[in-house]
Amino acid sequence: MIIRDARVIDGTGAVHEDAAVRVDPDSGRVEAVGDAEPRGDEPAYDLDGKTVMPGLVDAHVHYSLSGEASVVSVAAMSDAELALTEAENARTTLESGVTGVRAMGARDLDVVLADRIARGNLPGPRTVANCRSITITGGHGHHLGREVDGPTECRKAVREQIKQGAQFVKFMATGGVTTPGTDPNSPAFTDAEMDALVDEAHRRGVHAAAHAHGAAGARAAVRAGVDTLEHGTFLDEETVDLLVAEDVTLVPTLSAPHHIVRNADSATDESLRKTNDVYERHVESFRLAVEAGVDVASGTDAGTPFNYHGTNAAEISFMVEYAMEPMDAIVAMTGRSAEVIGLDDAGTLESGSHADFLVLDDDPLDDVAAIGDPRTVVKGGEVVAGDGFGSGGVGERVE
Repeated sequence: MIIRDARVIDGTGAVHEDAAVRVDPDSGRVEAVGDAEPRGDEPAYDLDGKTVMPGLVDAHVHYSLSGEASVVSVAAMSDAELALTEAENARTTLESGVTGVRAMGARDLDVVLADRIARGNLPGPRTVANCRSITITGGHGHHLGREVDGPTECRKAVREQIKQGAQFVKFMATGGVTTPGTDPNSPAFTDAEMDALVDEAHRRGVHAAAHAHGAAGARAAVRAGVDTLEHGTFLDEETVDLLVAEDVTLVPTLSAPHHIVRNADSATDESLRKTNDVYERHVESFRLAVEAGVDVASGTDAGTPFNYHGTNAAEISFMVEYAMEPMDAIVAMTGRSAEVIGLDDAGTLESGSHADFLVLDDDPLDDVAAIGDPRTVVKGGEVVAGDGFGSGGVGERVE
């Protein structure tokens, strides 16, 4: 199949005007971007200047959460109930235009869901999955995570995650907003514990992601060798300089506090108090990081309070509003996110990449909000949401 006469944003920072994309229907991959003429009876569709861009890659989602005001109700779910919830949220995420994610773990279900999606049994984005986030006893996320104390337990917990099929390890370097009784600004693990977590993850061949709000906890995680820093709410110049020096990627998740603040009447008192304390500092931290040249990948924290699956594209708008150029924000949530989380051959439109892409009526470089309303969503060369190609859909078939 060929789609042509399109503006192609390829996920690397390049734009191809009046371009064609050839898709191999057997492999579901892109064969070429640029010029392409039909072969024999190969179908070709003229998109009349519409924009084609890679499907979004969200580097931080929680399939197990659905925007509830509190995680208490989720923690009480049976594994069967939680599995159904995850499957529903994965479908919603895909249909909104997100074709790749890193799922941050809940019990041991994300890896099962990722496997079923990869087999084609369930609809959803290509998923890099964790099992359980690792936290101190009583720490952030303990409801659905793995509690540990001491370096030896930290190493054992990492080994358990890998045994269960985890493709990366996540740990809570500080307290969090949504877990009662934890302080987002305070470090959680000791340096020895964090060293053990990161070292064991790397010895087992997977990357390590650290949830960190406070600067002290963030610095400790970076010094331990973490690969991605999640949130980075209270960054200061010292921490930002360290992120740059150690080449650690920031996943800022700007959507999470935004939605709590704007749903103050329904948020829990503790979540709202904590979020009001951090929201402006979070924006300032993000701006400081971007201006300093910190590598940024995009994640939404989808599933946290009022941060609903399917609204993921709003993260790009926040990134542009606060600090980034439109193209840089698009790359952060396509090619860069895919590279950072290890989602091979995704996030870009290049020869050999998965044919995961969106068709937009409007140019997102003029208004990034257009990404939140795709005309067509394609994964692996097949339309999974929106209009199909041809008569009555998007693009006229070229005879």
